[in-house]
Amino acid sequence: MNIAIFGNGKMGNEISLLAKSRGHTISCVSSSKNPAKKLNLKNIDIAIEFSTPETAFDNICYALQNNVPVICGTTGWEEKLEEIKNKCKIHKGAFLYASNFSIGMNIFFEISQKIASLLKNENYKIQISETHHKSKKDVPSGSAKRLANDLKTITKCSPLINSHRKENIIGKHIVDFDLLYENIQIKHNAKNRKIFAIGAIIAAEWIIGKKGVFNMKDVLNLTN
Repeated sequence: MNIAIFGNGKMGNEISLLAKSRGHTISCVSSSKNPAKKLNLKNIDIAIEFSTPETAFDNICYALQNNVPVICGTTGWEEKLEEIKNKCKIHKGAFLYASNFSIGMNIFFEISQKIASLLKNENYKIQISETHHKSKKDVPSGSAKRLANDLKTITKCSPLINSHRKENIIGKHIVDFDLLYENIQIKHNAKNRKIFAIGAIIAAEWIIGKKGVFNMKDVLNLTN
């Protein structure tokens, strides 16, 4: 695949290295000095978007307008997600968004929902804790908000989210189910940023030739 990477931060660099190791070509990379709208997407097979909350929407629109499928992992702009889904349909394109591309974290999402479903007749409270590096801009994390929304759909209550920012923490999420006489707690800890890059590249390889709006449940065949 010929790949355009929108964003030259830590994730963009990780994706570049791993994509090359899988035989793909990085054709162009956007940055603050060389924005996505100035890139030539003529021979691009896929755009992988890991920029900033302020630029993600425009970057995705630019790719869809140029008939380039988009994989997006930038969080903090989700209020415009429905608008992007509509644009994808208008342009008959392909778009995949995930708040977290880790395969383990996407399984973690499913396990959290399963536990909530099994406890639906019990009296319990749910708390979510998320910890990330200090440079992460959005609070709470996109994954924590995803967890909260998924669990709210099942329990009809909004879980409390506790956010923490510390040095050298890639990403840690804990879901705590507190019952009257016992406690269930599940945790996912990202040990290396490569897990997100690998997931994004797998998603990019999967979406080629497809049309529509997708997520990691489709990629991992976790749909019911």
